[in-house]
Amino acid sequence: MTIFALGINHKTAPVSLREQVAFAPEQILDALRDLTTTTQVSDAVILSTCNRTELYFSGSAEQSKQVIDWLSKFHQLDLAELQHHLYLHQDQQASSHLMRVACGLDSLVLGEPQILGQVKQAYSHSRQAGTINPAFERLFQKTFSVAKQVRTETDIGASAVSVAFAAVSLARQIFGQLGKVKVLLIGAGETIELVAKHLLEQGAEKITVANRSYDKAAALASQFNGEAVSLAQVPQALANADVVISSTASTLPIVGKGMVEQALKKRRHKPMFFVDLAVPRDIEEQVAELEDAYLYTVDDLQSIVLQNLQNRQEAAAEAEQMILQGVTEFSQWLSLHGQLDVVRDYRDKGEAIRDELLAKAGKQIAAGHDPEKVLAELATKLSNRLMHAPTKALRQLLQDEQPQQQSLINTLLDL
Repeated sequence: MTIFALGINHKTAPVSLREQVAFAPEQILDALRDLTTTTQVSDAVILSTCNRTELYFSGSAEQSKQVIDWLSKFHQLDLAELQHHLYLHQDQQASSHLMRVACGLDSLVLGEPQILGQVKQAYSHSRQAGTINPAFERLFQKTFSVAKQVRTETDIGASAVSVAFAAVSLARQIFGQLGKVKVLLIGAGETIELVAKHLLEQGAEKITVANRSYDKAAALASQFNGEAVSLAQVPQALANADVVISSTASTLPIVGKGMVEQALKKRRHKPMFFVDLAVPRDIEEQVAELEDAYLYTVDDLQSIVLQNLQNRQEAAAEAEQMILQGVTEFSQWLSLHGQLDVVRDYRDKGEAIRDELLAKAGKQIAAGHDPEKVLAELATKLSNRLMHAPTKALRQLLQDEQPQQQSLINTLLDL
Protein backbone atom coordinates (compact mmCIF):
# COMPACT_ATOMS: atom_id res chain seq x y z
CA MET A 1 0.00 0.00 0.00
CA THR A 2 1.31 3.44 -0.99
CA ILE A 3 0.07 6.59 0.77
CA PHE A 4 -0.45 9.64 -1.45
CA ALA A 5 -1.03 13.35 -0.82
CA LEU A 6 -2.36 15.12 -3.92
CA GLY A 7 -3.38 18.75 -4.10
CA ILE A 8 -2.99 22.41 -4.93
CA ASN A 9 -2.43 25.32 -2.54
CA HIS A 10 -1.63 29.03 -2.37
CA LYS A 11 1.96 28.29 -3.44
CA THR A 12 1.10 26.36 -6.61
CA ALA A 13 -2.14 27.82 -7.93
CA PRO A 14 -3.87 31.22 -8.23
CA VAL A 15 -7.06 31.83 -6.30
CA SER A 16 -9.08 31.62 -9.54
CA LEU A 17 -8.12 27.94 -9.89
CA ARG A 18 -8.29 27.16 -6.17
CA GLU A 19 -11.89 28.35 -6.19
CA GLN A 20 -12.75 25.89 -8.97
CA VAL A 21 -11.06 22.92 -7.28
CA ALA A 22 -12.58 23.58 -3.85
CA PHE A 23 -15.22 21.26 -2.40
CA ALA A 24 -18.25 22.77 -0.67
CA PRO A 25 -18.96 21.18 2.73
CA GLU A 26 -22.19 19.63 1.44
CA GLN A 27 -20.24 17.96 -1.42
CA ILE A 28 -17.64 16.16 0.68
CA LEU A 29 -19.48 12.96 1.63
CA ASP A 30 -20.77 12.27 -1.89
CA ALA A 31 -17.36 13.15 -3.35
CA LEU A 32 -15.57 10.72 -1.03
CA ARG A 33 -17.91 7.88 -1.91
CA ASP A 34 -17.67 8.64 -5.62
CA LEU A 35 -13.87 8.81 -5.43
CA THR A 36 -13.47 5.46 -3.69
CA THR A 37 -16.02 3.81 -6.00
CA THR A 38 -14.63 5.24 -9.24
CA THR A 39 -10.93 4.71 -8.52
CA GLN A 40 -11.24 1.91 -5.91
CA VAL A 41 -8.61 3.53 -3.65
CA SER A 42 -8.72 1.96 -0.20
CA ASP A 43 -8.66 5.16 1.89
CA ALA A 44 -9.67 8.73 1.07
CA VAL A 45 -9.71 12.06 2.90
CA ILE A 46 -10.57 15.40 1.27
CA LEU A 47 -9.23 18.60 2.85
CA SER A 48 -10.66 21.75 1.27
CA THR A 49 -9.98 25.29 2.58
CA CYS A 50 -9.67 28.74 1.03
CA ASN A 51 -5.94 28.19 0.50
CA ARG A 52 -5.77 24.49 -0.42
CA THR A 53 -7.58 21.45 -1.71
CA GLU A 54 -5.85 18.15 -0.92
CA LEU A 55 -6.75 14.50 -1.34
CA TYR A 56 -5.08 11.91 0.89
CA PHE A 57 -5.52 8.33 -0.28
CA SER A 58 -3.81 4.94 -0.46
CA GLY A 59 -3.45 2.77 -3.51
CA SER A 60 -1.19 2.13 -6.48
CA ALA A 61 0.68 4.46 -8.83
CA GLU A 62 -1.92 3.71 -11.49
CA GLN A 63 -4.72 4.64 -9.09
CA SER A 64 -3.00 7.97 -8.32
CA LYS A 65 -3.39 8.82 -12.03
CA GLN A 66 -7.04 7.80 -11.81
CA VAL A 67 -7.54 10.15 -8.83
CA ILE A 68 -6.10 13.09 -10.80
CA ASP A 69 -8.42 12.25 -13.68
CA TRP A 70 -11.36 11.95 -11.27
CA LEU A 71 -10.57 15.37 -9.73
CA SER A 72 -10.55 17.09 -13.12
CA LYS A 73 -13.82 15.42 -14.16
CA PHE A 74 -15.56 16.10 -10.84
CA HIS A 75 -14.89 19.84 -11.17
CA GLN A 76 -15.11 19.85 -14.99
CA LEU A 77 -11.59 21.23 -15.41
CA ASP A 78 -9.03 20.81 -18.15
CA LEU A 79 -6.77 17.92 -17.06
CA ALA A 80 -3.55 19.36 -18.51
CA GLU A 81 -4.15 22.77 -16.87
CA LEU A 82 -4.93 21.16 -13.52
CA GLN A 83 -1.87 18.88 -13.60
CA HIS A 84 0.36 21.92 -14.11
CA HIS A 85 -0.56 23.17 -10.63
CA LEU A 86 -0.78 19.87 -8.73
CA TYR A 87 1.75 18.31 -6.35
CA LEU A 88 1.87 14.62 -5.47
CA HIS A 89 3.72 13.21 -2.46
CA GLN A 90 3.88 9.57 -1.46
CA ASP A 91 4.66 7.45 1.60
CA GLN A 92 6.90 9.29 4.10
CA GLN A 93 6.75 12.53 2.09
CA ALA A 94 2.93 12.29 2.11
CA SER A 95 2.66 11.67 5.86
CA SER A 96 5.21 14.43 6.51
CA HIS A 97 3.20 16.84 4.34
CA LEU A 98 -0.01 16.04 6.23
CA MET A 99 1.68 16.68 9.59
CA ARG A 100 3.24 19.95 8.36
CA VAL A 101 -0.20 21.10 7.14
CA ALA A 102 -1.88 20.21 10.45
CA CYS A 103 0.82 22.06 12.41
CA GLY A 104 0.44 25.23 10.32
CA LEU A 105 3.91 25.00 8.77
CA ASP A 106 2.54 24.97 5.22
CA SER A 107 0.03 27.79 5.75
CA LEU A 108 -0.02 31.25 4.22
CA VAL A 109 0.39 32.58 7.77
CA LEU A 110 3.04 30.45 9.48
CA GLY A 111 1.64 28.64 12.50
CA GLU A 112 -2.02 29.67 12.03
CA PRO A 113 -4.17 27.49 14.31
CA GLN A 114 -7.38 27.15 12.26
CA ILE A 115 -5.94 24.54 9.88
CA LEU A 116 -5.77 21.84 12.58
CA GLY A 117 -9.52 22.07 13.11
CA GLN A 118 -10.05 21.88 9.35
CA VAL A 119 -7.91 18.71 9.13
CA LYS A 120 -9.91 17.18 11.98
CA GLN A 121 -13.14 18.04 10.17
CA ALA A 122 -11.83 16.39 6.97
CA TYR A 123 -10.98 13.27 8.98
CA SER A 124 -14.45 13.29 10.56
CA HIS A 125 -16.12 13.50 7.13
CA SER A 126 -14.11 10.49 5.95
CA ARG A 127 -15.10 8.45 8.97
CA GLN A 128 -18.70 9.37 8.30
CA ALA A 129 -18.36 8.31 4.65
CA GLY A 130 -16.63 5.07 5.64
CA THR A 131 -13.48 5.82 3.63
CA ILE A 132 -10.89 5.35 6.39
CA ASN A 133 -9.21 2.02 7.13
CA PRO A 134 -6.87 1.13 10.06
CA ALA A 135 -3.68 2.48 8.43
CA PHE A 136 -5.20 5.92 7.77
CA GLU A 137 -6.85 5.91 11.18
CA ARG A 138 -3.38 5.49 12.67
CA LEU A 139 -1.88 8.14 10.36
CA PHE A 140 -4.39 10.82 11.32
CA GLN A 141 -4.27 10.01 15.03
CA LYS A 142 -0.46 10.33 14.90
CA THR A 143 -0.88 13.61 13.01
CA PHE A 144 -3.19 15.03 15.69
CA SER A 145 -0.78 13.89 18.40
CA VAL A 146 2.17 15.62 16.71
CA ALA A 147 0.15 18.81 16.13
CA LYS A 148 -0.82 18.91 19.80
CA GLN A 149 2.83 18.44 20.81
CA VAL A 150 3.91 21.26 18.48
CA ARG A 151 1.22 23.58 19.87
CA THR A 152 2.03 22.88 23.52
CA GLU A 153 5.82 22.56 23.37
CA THR A 154 6.76 25.33 20.91
CA ASP A 155 5.81 28.99 20.38
CA ILE A 156 4.56 28.37 16.84
CA GLY A 157 1.22 30.07 17.52
CA ALA A 158 2.11 32.34 20.41
CA SER A 159 2.91 35.53 18.51
CA ALA A 160 0.91 37.75 16.17
CA VAL A 161 2.17 37.68 12.56
CA SER A 162 -0.38 40.00 10.90
CA VAL A 163 -0.89 43.67 11.70
CA ALA A 164 -4.60 43.02 12.29
CA PHE A 165 -3.89 40.30 14.84
CA ALA A 166 -1.04 42.35 16.34
CA ALA A 167 -3.41 45.27 16.88
CA VAL A 168 -5.94 43.12 18.73
CA SER A 169 -3.22 41.32 20.71
CA LEU A 170 -1.82 44.67 21.82
CA ALA A 171 -5.29 45.82 22.93
CA ARG A 172 -5.70 42.63 24.93
CA GLN A 173 -2.32 43.13 26.60
CA ILE A 174 -3.36 46.62 27.67
CA PHE A 175 -6.96 45.95 28.74
CA GLY A 176 -6.81 42.26 29.66
CA GLN A 177 -10.22 40.76 28.87
CA LEU A 178 -11.97 42.59 26.02
CA GLY A 179 -15.53 41.63 26.97
CA LYS A 180 -16.33 45.03 28.54
CA VAL A 181 -14.07 47.13 26.32
CA LYS A 182 -15.84 49.45 23.84
CA VAL A 183 -14.26 49.31 20.38
CA LEU A 184 -14.67 51.71 17.46
CA LEU A 185 -13.58 50.40 14.05
CA ILE A 186 -13.17 52.99 11.31
CA GLY A 187 -13.45 51.51 7.81
CA ALA A 188 -15.18 48.43 6.45
CA GLY A 189 -12.57 46.85 4.18
CA GLU A 190 -10.74 43.51 4.43
CA THR A 191 -8.32 44.69 7.13
CA ILE A 192 -11.04 45.98 9.43
CA GLU A 193 -13.10 42.84 8.78
CA LEU A 194 -10.10 40.74 9.85
CA VAL A 195 -9.63 42.93 12.94
CA ALA A 196 -13.30 42.40 13.82
CA LYS A 197 -12.86 38.65 13.48
CA HIS A 198 -9.88 38.66 15.85
CA LEU A 199 -11.76 40.88 18.29
CA LEU A 200 -14.62 38.40 18.43
CA GLU A 201 -12.18 35.54 19.01
CA GLN A 202 -10.74 37.50 21.95
CA GLY A 203 -14.17 38.04 23.50
CA ALA A 204 -15.00 41.62 22.44
CA GLU A 205 -18.74 42.27 22.49
CA LYS A 206 -19.19 46.04 22.20
CA ILE A 207 -18.10 47.00 18.68
CA THR A 208 -19.12 50.00 16.57
CA VAL A 209 -18.23 50.31 12.87
CA ALA A 210 -17.87 53.70 11.18
CA ASN A 211 -17.55 54.04 7.44
CA ARG A 212 -18.10 56.54 4.65
CA SER A 213 -20.78 54.19 3.30
CA TYR A 214 -23.22 53.57 6.13
CA ASP A 215 -24.61 50.49 4.34
CA LYS A 216 -21.18 48.83 4.32
CA ALA A 217 -20.69 49.69 7.98
CA ALA A 218 -24.09 48.19 8.82
CA ALA A 219 -23.37 45.03 6.79
CA LEU A 220 -20.11 44.42 8.67
CA ALA A 221 -21.55 45.32 12.09
CA SER A 222 -24.45 42.91 11.56
CA GLN A 223 -21.99 39.98 11.49
CA PHE A 224 -21.21 40.43 15.20
CA ASN A 225 -24.28 42.24 16.54
CA GLY A 226 -22.43 45.55 16.50
CA GLU A 227 -23.57 49.09 15.77
CA ALA A 228 -22.96 51.17 12.67
CA VAL A 229 -22.36 54.91 12.32
CA SER A 230 -21.30 57.21 9.50
CA LEU A 231 -17.95 59.01 9.39
CA ALA A 232 -19.76 62.22 10.31
CA GLN A 233 -20.70 60.60 13.63
CA VAL A 234 -17.12 59.60 14.55
CA PRO A 235 -16.57 62.63 16.89
CA GLN A 236 -19.54 61.57 19.01
CA ALA A 237 -18.61 57.87 18.84
CA LEU A 238 -15.04 58.58 20.01
CA ALA A 239 -16.20 59.61 23.45
CA ASN A 240 -17.57 56.11 24.06
CA ALA A 241 -14.55 54.21 22.64
CA ASP A 242 -11.78 52.68 24.71
CA VAL A 243 -10.11 51.23 21.61
CA VAL A 244 -10.06 52.86 18.17
CA ILE A 245 -8.69 50.92 15.19
CA SER A 246 -8.76 52.58 11.79
CA SER A 247 -8.01 51.44 8.24
CA THR A 248 -9.54 53.40 5.35
CA ALA A 249 -8.42 54.58 1.92
CA SER A 250 -8.82 58.25 2.87
CA THR A 251 -6.11 60.63 1.64
CA LEU A 252 -6.63 62.91 4.64
CA PRO A 253 -6.71 62.13 8.39
CA ILE A 254 -10.14 61.27 9.74
CA VAL A 255 -9.33 61.60 13.43
CA GLY A 256 -7.53 64.79 14.47
CA LYS A 257 -5.88 65.91 17.68
CA GLY A 258 -8.66 68.36 18.51
CA MET A 259 -11.33 65.71 18.00
CA VAL A 260 -9.56 63.37 20.43
CA GLU A 261 -9.08 66.19 22.97
CA GLN A 262 -12.83 66.77 22.99
CA ALA A 263 -13.49 63.04 23.38
CA LEU A 264 -11.06 62.79 26.32
CA LYS A 265 -12.80 65.67 28.08
CA LYS A 266 -16.17 63.93 27.77
CA ARG A 267 -14.53 60.73 29.06
CA ARG A 268 -12.99 62.63 31.98
CA HIS A 269 -9.59 61.64 30.60
CA LYS A 270 -10.18 57.93 30.76
CA PRO A 271 -7.32 56.53 28.57
CA MET A 272 -7.86 55.70 24.88
CA PHE A 273 -5.90 53.24 22.76
CA PHE A 274 -5.51 54.06 19.03
CA VAL A 275 -4.20 51.85 16.24
CA ASP A 276 -3.78 53.39 12.79
CA LEU A 277 -3.43 50.67 10.14
CA ALA A 278 -3.91 53.04 7.19
CA VAL A 279 -1.35 54.38 4.74
CA PRO A 280 -1.70 57.40 4.39
CA ARG A 281 -2.58 57.84 8.06
CA ASP A 282 -6.17 58.05 9.29
CA ILE A 283 -5.18 59.47 12.70
CA GLU A 284 -3.05 62.61 13.07
CA GLU A 285 0.35 61.79 14.57
CA GLN A 286 -0.12 64.69 17.04
CA VAL A 287 -2.71 62.55 18.84
CA ALA A 288 0.25 60.74 20.41
CA GLU A 289 1.16 63.97 22.20
CA LEU A 290 -2.00 63.82 24.32
CA GLU A 291 -1.43 62.49 27.82
CA ASP A 292 -4.25 59.95 27.88
CA ALA A 293 -4.08 58.84 24.25
CA TYR A 294 -1.82 55.98 23.17
CA LEU A 295 -1.27 55.80 19.40
CA TYR A 296 0.34 52.96 17.44
CA THR A 297 0.90 53.12 13.68
CA VAL A 298 1.24 50.36 11.11
CA ASP A 299 5.03 50.80 11.32
CA ASP A 300 4.98 50.17 15.06
CA LEU A 301 3.00 46.98 14.56
CA GLN A 302 5.13 45.89 11.61
CA SER A 303 8.21 45.76 13.79
CA ILE A 304 6.27 43.61 16.28
CA VAL A 305 5.13 41.33 13.45
CA LEU A 306 8.67 40.91 12.09
CA GLN A 307 10.01 39.96 15.51
CA ASN A 308 7.12 37.57 16.07
CA LEU A 309 7.62 36.02 12.64
CA GLN A 310 11.25 35.34 13.54
CA ASN A 311 10.06 33.70 16.78
CA ARG A 312 7.65 31.52 14.82
CA GLN A 313 10.36 30.51 12.36
CA GLU A 314 12.53 29.38 15.25
CA ALA A 315 9.57 27.43 16.65
CA ALA A 316 8.95 25.96 13.20
CA ALA A 317 12.45 24.47 13.23
CA GLU A 318 11.59 22.72 16.51
CA ALA A 319 8.29 21.57 15.03
CA GLU A 320 10.04 20.03 12.02
CA GLN A 321 12.01 17.75 14.36
CA MET A 322 8.80 16.65 16.08
CA ILE A 323 7.22 15.96 12.70
CA LEU A 324 10.25 13.92 11.61
CA GLN A 325 9.91 11.83 14.76
CA GLY A 326 6.17 11.40 14.14
CA VAL A 327 6.75 10.30 10.53
CA THR A 328 9.39 7.81 11.66
CA GLU A 329 7.11 6.32 14.31
CA PHE A 330 4.22 5.99 11.86
CA SER A 331 6.47 4.41 9.21
CA GLN A 332 7.71 1.88 11.76
CA TRP A 333 4.14 1.05 12.74
CA LEU A 334 3.12 0.72 9.09
CA SER A 335 6.05 -1.61 8.41
CA LEU A 336 5.16 -3.77 11.41
CA HIS A 337 1.49 -3.70 10.39
CA GLY A 338 2.50 -5.06 6.97
CA GLN A 339 4.59 -7.80 8.60
CA LEU A 340 1.65 -8.76 10.79
CA ASP A 341 -0.45 -9.07 7.64
CA VAL A 342 2.08 -11.62 6.29
CA VAL A 343 1.91 -13.64 9.51
CA ARG A 344 -1.90 -13.52 9.44
CA ASP A 345 -2.02 -14.56 5.79
CA TYR A 346 0.39 -17.47 6.45
CA ARG A 347 -1.70 -18.71 9.38
CA ASP A 348 -4.94 -18.29 7.42
CA LYS A 349 -3.52 -20.38 4.58
CA GLY A 350 -2.43 -23.15 7.00
CA GLU A 351 -5.83 -23.22 8.65
CA ALA A 352 -7.56 -23.34 5.26
CA ILE A 353 -5.50 -26.41 4.28
CA ARG A 354 -6.30 -28.04 7.60
CA ASP A 355 -10.02 -27.41 7.25
CA GLU A 356 -10.05 -28.70 3.66
CA LEU A 357 -8.32 -31.99 4.51
CA LEU A 358 -10.30 -32.43 7.73
CA ALA A 359 -13.56 -32.09 5.81
CA LYS A 360 -12.43 -34.74 3.30
CA ALA A 361 -11.41 -37.09 6.14
CA GLY A 362 -14.78 -36.64 7.80
CA LYS A 363 -16.57 -37.60 4.58
CA GLN A 364 -14.37 -40.72 4.21
CA ILE A 365 -15.13 -41.86 7.75
CA ALA A 366 -18.84 -41.21 7.23
CA ALA A 367 -18.66 -43.36 4.08
CA GLY A 368 -17.34 -46.29 6.10
CA HIS A 369 -13.57 -46.09 5.45
CA ASP A 370 -11.18 -47.39 8.13
CA PRO A 371 -10.73 -44.46 10.59
CA GLU A 372 -7.08 -45.33 11.32
CA LYS A 373 -6.17 -45.31 7.62
CA VAL A 374 -8.11 -42.07 7.11
CA LEU A 375 -6.28 -40.37 10.01
CA ALA A 376 -2.91 -41.64 8.78
CA GLU A 377 -3.65 -40.29 5.29
CA LEU A 378 -4.84 -36.99 6.81
CA ALA A 379 -1.60 -36.58 8.79
CA THR A 380 0.57 -37.34 5.75
CA LYS A 381 -1.30 -34.99 3.40
CA LEU A 382 -1.46 -32.22 6.00
CA SER A 383 2.28 -32.32 6.74
CA ASN A 384 3.14 -32.51 3.01
CA ARG A 385 0.88 -29.55 2.11
CA LEU A 386 2.15 -27.42 4.99
CA MET A 387 5.84 -28.16 4.36
CA HIS A 388 5.87 -27.99 0.54
CA ALA A 389 6.25 -24.24 0.00
CA PRO A 390 8.67 -23.65 2.95
CA THR A 391 10.82 -26.62 1.88
CA LYS A 392 11.07 -25.32 -1.69
CA ALA A 393 12.09 -21.86 -0.41
CA LEU A 394 14.61 -23.34 2.04
CA ARG A 395 16.39 -25.31 -0.68
CA GLN A 396 16.79 -22.17 -2.73
CA LEU A 397 18.11 -20.17 0.22
CA LEU A 398 20.56 -22.88 1.29
CA GLN A 399 22.19 -22.85 -2.13
CA ASP A 400 23.66 -19.43 -1.29
CA GLU A 401 25.60 -20.94 1.64
CA GLN A 402 25.51 -17.75 3.70
CA PRO A 403 26.00 -18.23 7.49
CA GLN A 404 23.51 -15.47 8.32
CA GLN A 405 20.78 -17.22 6.35
CA GLN A 406 21.58 -20.58 7.97
CA SER A 407 21.27 -19.00 11.41
CA LEU A 408 17.97 -17.33 10.46
CA ILE A 409 16.62 -20.64 9.10
CA ASN A 410 17.53 -22.49 12.29
CA THR A 411 15.74 -19.82 14.34
CA LEU A 412 12.61 -19.87 12.17
CA LEU A 413 12.35 -23.67 12.20
CA ASP A 414 13.36 -24.03 15.85
CA LEU A 415 16.22 -26.41 14.90
